[in-house]
Amino acid sequence: MQSVEELLEECGRAHGHICAGQLLGVRMSLLGCRLIGIDDPRGADRKRLIVWVEIDRCMADAVGAVTGVRLGKRSLKFFDYGKVAATFLNSSTDEAVRIVALEESRELADERYPSIKDKRERQLRAYREALDEELFKIERVRVEYGEMDAPGRPRSRVICARCVEGINDGREVLCKGGVVLCRPCALGGYYERL
Repeated sequence: MQSVEELLEECGRAHGHICAGQLLGVRMSLLGCRLIGIDDPRGADRKRLIVWVEIDRCMADAVGAVTGVRLGKRSLKFFDYGKVAATFLNSSTDEAVRIVALEESRELADERYPSIKDKRERQLRAYREALDEELFKIERVRVEYGEMDAPGRPRSRVICARCVEGINDGREVLCKGGVVLCRPCALGGYYERL
C-alpha cells in the first residue's frame, strides 16, 4: 500500500480537493483493509473486498479511491445514514469491521492545535498525526450479504408489471396475486412520474 500522503494526493486529484473528510476516508480505508486481511485492495485482493459507506460526502470518494471499490462493480455499497462510517468485508473469510469517525476527533484538532487559526488546517494536521483509536470507533460486525449482492453478472432479471422496467438481482417486490413490481411502483420512490 502507498503512504497516507500519497493516497491523500491521489484522492485529492480524483475528488477535486483535499479536506479533512478525504483524510479520514484514507485512514479509515487503510485501517479497515488491514483489520480484515486485505493487503492489496486495488490489485490481488480486489475481488475479495466489499465496502459499505454510510454517507455521500468526501469520505466516500476517498474510500473508493484508496480501495478501488466501485458502485458499478458492485463492490461499493451505499446506505444513506448520514454517518462518517464504513464497513469493510473480506468476502473470502467473512471477516467484517465497521469503522466510524468519532465526534471527539473534531475537538482533538482544536485541543492540539489552538494556535492554528484555520479549522481545515487544524483538522488536517490532527487527523494525520492522531492514533487510530483517537479518530475511530472500531467494531467487528457480521454483514448480511447474499448471492444477489455479489459482484459480477446479474443473477436474475424480471420486468415490473406496472412500469415495464427491468429489475436486476432480486430487488423486485412480489405483491398480492403474484404480481411483480419494482420498489418505486410498490413502495414509492425518490421521484414522482408526471
